[in-house]
Amino acid sequence: MKLKSFLLRYYPPGIMLEYEKSGELKTKSIDLLDLGPSTDVSALVEEIHQAEPLITASRAEQVKLLIQRLQEKLGQHSNHTFYLFKVLKAHILPLTNVALNKSGSCFITGSYDRTCKLWDTASGEELNTLEGHRNVVYAIAFNNPYGDKIATGSFDKTCKLWSVETGQCYHTFRGHRAEIVCLSFNPQSTLVATGSMDTTAKLWDIQNGEEVFSLTGHSAEIISLSFNTSGDRIITGSFDHTVIVWDADTGRKVHTLIGHCAEISSALFNWDCSLILTGSMDKTCMLWDATNGKCMATLTGHEDEILDSCFDYTGKLIATASADGTARIFSAATRKCIAKLEGHEGDISKISFNPQGNRLLTGSSDKTARIWDAQTGQCLQVLEGHTDEIFSCAFNYKGNIVITGSKDNTCRIWR
Repeated sequence: MKLKSFLLRYYPPGIMLEYEKSGELKTKSIDLLDLGPSTDVSALVEEIHQAEPLITASRAEQVKLLIQRLQEKLGQHSNHTFYLFKVLKAHILPLTNVALNKSGSCFITGSYDRTCKLWDTASGEELNTLEGHRNVVYAIAFNNPYGDKIATGSFDKTCKLWSVETGQCYHTFRGHRAEIVCLSFNPQSTLVATGSMDTTAKLWDIQNGEEVFSLTGHSAEIISLSFNTSGDRIITGSFDHTVIVWDADTGRKVHTLIGHCAEISSALFNWDCSLILTGSMDKTCMLWDATNGKCMATLTGHEDEILDSCFDYTGKLIATASADGTARIFSAATRKCIAKLEGHEGDISKISFNPQGNRLLTGSSDKTARIWDAQTGQCLQVLEGHTDEIFSCAFNYKGNIVITGSKDNTCRIWR
């Protein structure tokens, strides 16, 4: 094994190692999720040197400098104030979803007009219209971090794979017997997973366009799915009140998470793949041990359905958004509520942390999006201007651009 190069990863903090093993170039990452302004860098480098054979004594100084750079970056907390940059009349019929590529240089919109459009964030120009679906384009995604492909899932029961550069359709994945409502690329960008109202999820091969596995086991619609960061597990959340963990390499069921007493609204892994967070219409979120499928905690306090939930990048914080018009922040370690986000006058359907983890973004049926301080729960900014409910909002990787999508058929770019 021969180390070729280091790459810094800012969010969540880590170092990627590129190395050669029997003639092949491989990568591995050293996650530094606990790195903070007060971390003893010399002790940390010594620890890494002991645990990682690729980091030899002669490389220690180089690694130390890299970690110091990371530490500096983490100290620069984003205090960005957002201003409206562009309003895009994106589609003639209502929007369904918006999604950014990793850098935030472009984004996509799905619509009831049966198309997906690709936009340049800096200019607000339309770059391409992806046409071919015969019904609503509902679920959309880039294959981040690469960002050279787009997947679209439609009510026409198919999923299509497109080239970002040319807009050409590579494959149409056929096999579902009802609408496709959620989809995701695996982190390696070799598979697309689709979830459908037909109660199944399917994994598709990006290269040859073939179905790899059909994941059968739910007794009602699948409305949420996501891969873990290593790409070897996938979770599906269903209206049957359960979440199933699957082995992405074999298509086998690993665990069924039973505990919620109403439909699931969200299900996702934390960064290090040790925890699973599920949100439900039963007004609670549950935290599960990803290795054994056991429930570790139930997060309560909301007075109405949980519509969205998320971890921050390091997995230390959990945020929940509810139809009761409030959001909450919990500590993943203590499972205690540390802040309550109050101010919206309608359902909060979307919530996400910025990559730095110090800000939260929420989108609501009250026609506004809001930026909050993730430590105190204080509202820092109200993004106003949409004339109908906001159902989609997202930060880019740097945390300095926000996109909002609304039922008023427009997208707004804030920066």
